[in-house]
Amino acid sequence: MVSGLGVNGGADFAQLDGLVNGTISIMIQITLPDGNTKSFDQPVTVTDVAASIGPGLAKATLAGEVDGKLVDAGFTIEDDASLRIITGRDEEGVDLIRHSTAHLMAQAVKRLFPETQVTIGPVIENGFYYDFARDEPFRPEDLEKIEQEMARIVDEDLPVFRELMERDDAIRFFRDQGEEYKARIIADIPSDEPISLYRQGDFIDLCRGPHIPSTGKLGAFKLTKLAGAYWRGDSRNEMLQRIYGTAWGDKKQLKAYLKRLEEAEKRDHRRVGKQLGLFQFQEEAPGAVFWHPRGWTLFRKLVDYVRMRQEAAGYEEVNTPDVMDRALWETSGHWGNYRENMFTTQTEDERVFALKPMNCPGSVALFKQGLKSYRDLPIRMAEFGKVHRYEPSGALHGLMRVRHFTQDDAHIYCTEEQMEEECRKVIELNLSVYRDFGFEDVKLKFADRPENRIGDDATWDKLEGALKGAIDAMGLEYTYNPGEGAFYGPKIEFVLRDAIGRDWQCGTLQVDLNLPERFDATYRTSDGGEQRPVMLHRALLGSLERFTGILLEHYSGNLPLWLAPVQLVVMNITDAQAEYVDRVASDLRQRGFRVETDLRNEKIGYKIRARTLEKIPYLLIVGDREVENAQVAVRRRDGTDLGAMSVDALEENLQAEVASRGKIADN
Repeated sequence: MVSGLGVNGGADFAQLDGLVNGTISIMIQITLPDGNTKSFDQPVTVTDVAASIGPGLAKATLAGEVDGKLVDAGFTIEDDASLRIITGRDEEGVDLIRHSTAHLMAQAVKRLFPETQVTIGPVIENGFYYDFARDEPFRPEDLEKIEQEMARIVDEDLPVFRELMERDDAIRFFRDQGEEYKARIIADIPSDEPISLYRQGDFIDLCRGPHIPSTGKLGAFKLTKLAGAYWRGDSRNEMLQRIYGTAWGDKKQLKAYLKRLEEAEKRDHRRVGKQLGLFQFQEEAPGAVFWHPRGWTLFRKLVDYVRMRQEAAGYEEVNTPDVMDRALWETSGHWGNYRENMFTTQTEDERVFALKPMNCPGSVALFKQGLKSYRDLPIRMAEFGKVHRYEPSGALHGLMRVRHFTQDDAHIYCTEEQMEEECRKVIELNLSVYRDFGFEDVKLKFADRPENRIGDDATWDKLEGALKGAIDAMGLEYTYNPGEGAFYGPKIEFVLRDAIGRDWQCGTLQVDLNLPERFDATYRTSDGGEQRPVMLHRALLGSLERFTGILLEHYSGNLPLWLAPVQLVVMNITDAQAEYVDRVASDLRQRGFRVETDLRNEKIGYKIRARTLEKIPYLLIVGDREVENAQVAVRRRDGTDLGAMSVDALEENLQAEVASRGKIADN
């Protein structure tokens, strides 16, 4: 019994005597992220550990991560554990602040409007919302009243406590409070899950937690807007009222975010598109774009650019039908996994057809036409395919969320041995393309198998390994999105950061062995056998409509010269220069530039202001002196006067700027 003790066993006889007589406490060892440990002779809370490190950290503590699980700051640690203390500087801490601020808002609403029922209040990107059931609608001026009441509750510094309650008791409690929606939520919680409530003062809300320790930890918040929302997102259910807000770790972060919101409103692509006369939307075609000439020119320039890059990278362009039989979508798996997002129609002979939501099945059909050999691979097929997806009316948002759009899709068919190299080439192409558009800050996100998927685990293991291998071989950093892959394969998402710090997910790369299996696609191997190809799904810009919107907001409409629908406007000072203006414009068009003339009988100052508002990169002004010297006076849209120069000199300057792609633009 005692052979393991003593000097080598880690305890002396005095310690053994203490253990036998129960006079020695078992030490709890807490391991911190830096590897250091702290020992305690009794159970401790997260806040206790923070206080042992320093009073400043204790004050800043919002919660903890114990053995990988987020817990309240008051959570008691009874055994050895790893601990990361969460403050407002951590991403998790900001999420806690936002979630707790949603509860704070709900408490303020209940104080001001006691008849209101609270439903759900989740964290969203940059903020939170809470849905309320109330007969009388909230008004914009109510937001200020609610904010003021929230500030009073913060000043009260109410402690926040977690409580557990039996299911039936919780349902009865909320019904007695008149909170029928909370009772319905509890009734739908699995029976083996505890019913967790959080109390702050006289307000109790259903929540799993964790939460901040007290309402005094909050304060950097702003309520932003009102909206309608159906209960549980179902249009068949009753309409609720939604209040949106934002919350941050401190007032400085809040102020910076509100400034970004203000800037984003100025840059809104719908406002810019109207100002520049690019496109319009109509109720007769919800979620579809009516392109004006200038807007369509911009769209075509995007297509031309992508087409040029793809051809240089060894892609062949194809095109497949927009409407195809239901049987094809059943084979691909879209009918079972994506049916609710598809537009369908039925012919008089009762055949069911669907507008394609994706281009992949049509591409496989092309690959299967004729016998393919291993010598033919890789085959890279690119398509500017029009796709149609049903999006709820409330989700439609200008060019950013539409029902009818164009994807710059490509599908690469290769051997398993070629798979990782082809992935690397796609990643390199995507990053190069984004640089040309002026996006230097690009993040990669790796998404693995979702719960709803096709294919066996062995196939998914192989695909995920190849995709991650390509990123690792290039030495690129990436984040991990568990369970967010496509239903047929893992994927990489390319996320671009714009001029005001917003992130936009654009391109994708997906690796797939499942669709070739479902469509029985094969190629002939070197020994005369048959083998399934690996299918890579690749998009550079994603939706061209959405990417147009992103560009307009990134550049605030001041598109780089190579993309601008109208690059130059030539304008006269008096009628005496009209003929020369037409000659210059014609010359520049022959040199490949997009040029307009402005011969209106208006003062030159008026014409300059009007064309500057149209964000045209260069204004060429012609007076008698310019005609006499065969020159044009050149002015940039930012007001820079470049002086008079010949058309040859102008062309040289413009070609140099075009060659720089998106690197030159006055945002």
